[in-house]
Amino acid sequence: MSATSPTIAVFDIGKVLLDWDPRHLYRKMFDDGARMEAFLADVCTMDWILEFDRGAPFATAIPARIKQFPHYEREIRAFDERWLETLVGVLPGSMALLKTLQAKGVPNYAITNYSAEKFEESRPHYPFLDSFDGIVVSGREKLLKPDAAIYRLFLDRFRLKAEDCLFIDDSLKNAEGARTVGMHAHHFTGAEGLHAELKRHGFPV
Repeated sequence: MSATSPTIAVFDIGKVLLDWDPRHLYRKMFDDGARMEAFLADVCTMDWILEFDRGAPFATAIPARIKQFPHYEREIRAFDERWLETLVGVLPGSMALLKTLQAKGVPNYAITNYSAEKFEESRPHYPFLDSFDGIVVSGREKLLKPDAAIYRLFLDRFRLKAEDCLFIDDSLKNAEGARTVGMHAHHFTGAEGLHAELKRHGFPV
């Protein structure tokens, strides 16, 4: 990593700025928490969800999953038809930090593992998604964090230097992926820690 301090903030979206969790939806559909967790572990798995983030179309992936788990047809269809219910709003602390950085003219970007279809569906409900100086959405690019290729694409597209960027992600693997290409990185565990990290690097927060 470069010894220079970063001057550009690069955010992840889910679980950093947006409160995303499939449980927000499925708690409404399962009376039994243990059954819900079994469904998430065996059917609506993170590996399956990441395939949407990689660009898999819902129109083909949902029927294929129903064929594999026909007794969960209703719940699998809900992951498409009620996807917005996996979101319950912004995370206020980190959103306040983003807004402060933007108000003070700090360059700010995003790299997100996000289905291209659901990103478009989310934009009218969460206008801040259009407020960055630039954003890379994995589903559009058919690339996923922590693959180094998505960070390099980001740097090349926006003509940025890795050492100028502080990447913020709730996934330690994704933060480490950014470090492999020379970016500074912060493993997000809450707004208080992010505030301290931004202050440490001299960001005006």
